[in-house]
Amino acid sequence: MDNMPTQELEALRFIRYEAADAIGYITLNRPEKRNALSADMVSELKMAFEFAEEDTACKVIVLRAEGTAFCAGADLAYIQELQSFGYTDNLADSTHLMQLFHQIYTLKKVVIAQVQGHALAGGCGLATVCDFAFTVPEARFGYTEVKIGFLPAIVSVFLLRKVGEARTKELLLTGDVLTAQRALELGLVNGVVAAAELVRHVHGFARRLCIENSAQSMEATKEMLARIPEMPLEDSLRYAAHINAEARGSLDCRRGIAAFLAKEKITWEN
Repeated sequence: MDNMPTQELEALRFIRYEAADAIGYITLNRPEKRNALSADMVSELKMAFEFAEEDTACKVIVLRAEGTAFCAGADLAYIQELQSFGYTDNLADSTHLMQLFHQIYTLKKVVIAQVQGHALAGGCGLATVCDFAFTVPEARFGYTEVKIGFLPAIVSVFLLRKVGEARTKELLLTGDVLTAQRALELGLVNGVVAAAELVRHVHGFARRLCIENSAQSMEATKEMLARIPEMPLEDSLRYAAHINAEARGSLDCRRGIAAFLAKEKITWEN
């Protein structure tokens, strides 16, 4: 890969990356700390997502974790360290996390969160910015920052888009911890699956996207959905008409329409 030497990827301490069946797996690998986020872990996640975005062996990305927790938010030792930071250092650190969330949200490839355990505070934010999330009944979710005098500022930008103002206020102002079922009802996750079936379910869902959907179309759709909410109505419609016209001339669209007219089943993995 041009964007990162493979040996550098293999040297990551807190993150693992591997690709199989056209799926790129990014694994949080700090189970002894409940996969809590530190500055170094955020850096490694950014590197792994950059690599996966350009990896030709990967069409869809799954974000998963080792251990009993998906991600417990910020590392306790790191939180203690932040107390000695001034504004400039805090802004740099906050920007570091903001860049990761923005990177995942705008990534060319679909990102699926496989949430096998609790996702709290920044960990819940991490799952929020993924395109899809599937979890187990035992998992708990919550943006608990207000409980310790902090605030979930960065994730609020994405959460407002995902679930709307009323639900965002409920989640962020109460800081309540939610069951997986409640997270499903609020639109934070796309499905609740028995623990024994989670890996199979996510793999099957990812494979379906790989086989049934055009990568080019999914990339353009992700970009469209990220940009349209910030546009006035008429501008968004003009933009939609523009990318619609562009898509019609794409190789994938020509291939798809040809297969449809010939009543042939198309497999997009190849």
